[in-house]
Amino acid sequence: MDSKNTSDKLIFNENLRKWIEASATPFKELMAYYRSAIMEVETKFRVLNEELSLEYDRNPIETIKTRLKSVESIIEKLSRKGLAISVDNIEKHLNDVAGVRVICGFPSDIYSLAEAFLRQDDIKLLQTKDYMANPKPNGYRSLHLIIEIPIFLHKEKRMMKVEVQFRTISMDWWASLEHKIRYKKAVTVNDEISAELRECAEIAANLDKRMEDIENRIYDDN
Repeated sequence: MDSKNTSDKLIFNENLRKWIEASATPFKELMAYYRSAIMEVETKFRVLNEELSLEYDRNPIETIKTRLKSVESIIEKLSRKGLAISVDNIEKHLNDVAGVRVICGFPSDIYSLAEAFLRQDDIKLLQTKDYMANPKPNGYRSLHLIIEIPIFLHKEKRMMKVEVQFRTISMDWWASLEHKIRYKKAVTVNDEISAELRECAEIAANLDKRMEDIENRIYDDN
């Protein structure tokens, strides 16, 4: 790392430290609200999984993962957007501070779960990005929803944004490994490797389709 990058990082860390000290209480409160929203969303999916397991004799959800964006990532994203670092700007302009990832067995499970989730009258859909129907250029596949959900505090109801990602097992496996490969320190991913990663994504998508076809044939035969 050159001296300019080192200096910029030191300035960033010092500014971050000062901001955290000045905004500690409201920032902690906001993060607590986001954690509460994550719990609300996760509970909804666990209830849906329980209900649908009775209907289909299997669990459509394999795993539910949750995450809260780190303070460093939050500040970096605000900076990239050219926004002042403030609690108000975090809540107003960032959609992915709170994240819930739902890992499903089959692609059709994703759409069924998303539809059932969005039918609930306390969920407000803000944005949909369907990377299953329209994969990213690097091969990434997933269904992303930005939603608002109410949390009930002791004196008020508050609407909070949560990013919900749906993936199959193979989509999640590919995305996790692709990220590790692509973002290794001091490693440049050339065009040949990028093309190979996209090919792996296609193979994973084809496997999803074949496995779902097998599941449907077995279900129809019985």
